[in-house]
Amino acid sequence: MPRSAAWTRRLRRIGAPAAGALLALSACSAPGSEAGPGAGADGAGPAGTVTVFAAASLKESFTELGERFEKAHPGARVAFNFGGSDTLAAGIANGAPADVFAAAGPTPMKLVTDQGLTDGAPSTFARNRLEIATAPGNPHRIDSLQDLADPGLKVVLCDTTVPCGAAARTALTAGGVDVSPASYERDVKSALTKVRLKEADAAVVYRTDVRAAGDTVEGVEFPEAGRAVNDYPLAVLDNAPNPGAAEAFVRLVTSAEGRKVLGEAGFLAP
Repeated sequence: MPRSAAWTRRLRRIGAPAAGALLALSACSAPGSEAGPGAGADGAGPAGTVTVFAAASLKESFTELGERFEKAHPGARVAFNFGGSDTLAAGIANGAPADVFAAAGPTPMKLVTDQGLTDGAPSTFARNRLEIATAPGNPHRIDSLQDLADPGLKVVLCDTTVPCGAAARTALTAGGVDVSPASYERDVKSALTKVRLKEADAAVVYRTDVRAAGDTVEGVEFPEAGRAVNDYPLAVLDNAPNPGAAEAFVRLVTSAEGRKVLGEAGFLAP
């Protein structure tokens, strides 16, 4: 069975003598052991825990995909860490153990790829666009991005260091709208929660999060959102503790089944 690129890189890093010893041990391994970490006991499929760092906006769709993955592979378990993409990228860069990184934009992923921490180039698996989230019934009659400039409205945005905040700023600039937010939130879920708890009148968030919130909020579309569509990149990490299971999870996300789950959540095709 051909050895993976990640195995080859590990051999290069440890040097020729040690690599030779590892190859010799591999040659003497029991049948099925070539499947490596992430394979089942018989080498037939992924096993063990695969740790996925994913943008907060992916929580609902990735949780469903994780359940499907575990059902298809009884010996495997998916552990998620959802949060702001910039925070997750910083954690990976500082050595946090993870197998897969799914970001809500290319900038956080670049922080990881620039340090050579991905096993190959990331691939874009989905896209997302913004909506304005208001209380049910839209009591303030917010119909456009320009309405958010009303000083009587309490508006919250994601922090500009995270993709939803950067996208909101791009859309506001495109519309020539000046908003003085009541607060900047660490991720899209936190911004949406402010509206759900009636601590804010409106928030600029992803439409997938508006959909996931059901009837607890109402979404308002605006044309400037088309100028700030975010690409979502996905990658297996170079030092993944469970590379076999990581690759299997990525295959699920990028499969027709994965695209269907993401599409039902409101994500756009890449």
